[in-house]
Amino acid sequence: MTATAAALFGNFVVGCGVLVVPGMLDLLALDLAISIPQAGSLLSLAALTMCLGAPVLAATTSRVDRRLLLVLSLLLLAVGHVACALASDFTTLLWLRPLAVLGAAVFTPQVAATLALMVPPEQRSTAVTSAFVGWSLASVMGMPIGNLLADLFSWRVSFAAVALMGCVSAWTVWRVIPAGLQVAPLSLQSWSEVLGSARLRWILLATLLWCMGNFAVMGYITSALREVLGASPGMQAILMTLLGVSGLVGNIILSRQVSRIGADRGARVALSYVLTGLVLWVLALSVVHALWAVAMAVLVWGLGNFAFTSSQQARLAQSAPGLASASIALNSSSLYAGQAMGAALGAYLVVALGFESLGPSGVIILGAALWCSVVADRISTPRPDQPAN
Repeated sequence: MTATAAALFGNFVVGCGVLVVPGMLDLLALDLAISIPQAGSLLSLAALTMCLGAPVLAATTSRVDRRLLLVLSLLLLAVGHVACALASDFTTLLWLRPLAVLGAAVFTPQVAATLALMVPPEQRSTAVTSAFVGWSLASVMGMPIGNLLADLFSWRVSFAAVALMGCVSAWTVWRVIPAGLQVAPLSLQSWSEVLGSARLRWILLATLLWCMGNFAVMGYITSALREVLGASPGMQAILMTLLGVSGLVGNIILSRQVSRIGADRGARVALSYVLTGLVLWVLALSVVHALWAVAMAVLVWGLGNFAFTSSQQARLAQSAPGLASASIALNSSSLYAGQAMGAALGAYLVVALGFESLGPSGVIILGAALWCSVVADRISTPRPDQPAN
């Protein structure tokens, strides 16, 4: 197994850990006798934890051997999900969920920065986007399988499955990633250089808005399908699988084409697919009222979904390789901040206006994300040995 494959599998496990709750949100709420918006607070709290944890942990662990750091982050993910599986009530689960996702705040950004150290400059974009295919696989398998396990057995079994995979991934990383890899220690100057770059700021803002608009809908997708269209758990799993398969295909296409078309264009195209998919989602729920229309929407939506995130990481690594550890950590922080904001917005909209209001809000926010991405494209990229503009 190569380092890229180990990173891909690790991202798959981390993605399953993050996405398992949205995939079984309605079943978890039913079992714990709480409302959907209450259950949605699990999403917001977890995302807020990852948002704050990614840059803080990147700074405090910058002197730690990369292999050791990645292994410990996966073991923390495993321990946290075991604890969630054993939670006796919703309040306990609410306190434990941040622990379960803290490892995710470390692994995804730092494994991307680690790969950037291990491959030649001309291979960085391909390596980073290939590793992020793991998140696409998580959406293919993690969300629907988590939903089915929760439906057939219990949501506790879904958490336990993530914990088991975390242990396997930790062992794989220990076997494959070489010891002794170090990134440049992150100082205040590193963060200042990232935030002082106009190009990097616009890229990070695009990530935040993409995730906010995306998660306002995706965080409540199973509940919306059930409440609006009466979809059974089995049909929900099928549609989530379609979304994930589409995301996997889109990410694989991007990883093979990014060196030819460039990460900037890849991000723009991917985001256009997500925006189009959400427009189709709105039509499916509010006009057509049919599951076949939802299937068409998630097919288009998925093609750009994870491809956009991986292209964002590639843009950051290309723009300023020496700042990749800091910039990718901030990108993860932006992503998780967007999740928290999207989950909170979604919970409010469900109560105030109903599930049909989620899609239009997502479309507006995704349009703003696309505009930010285009602005970033127009700012020149410095040479690899220079700071970002």
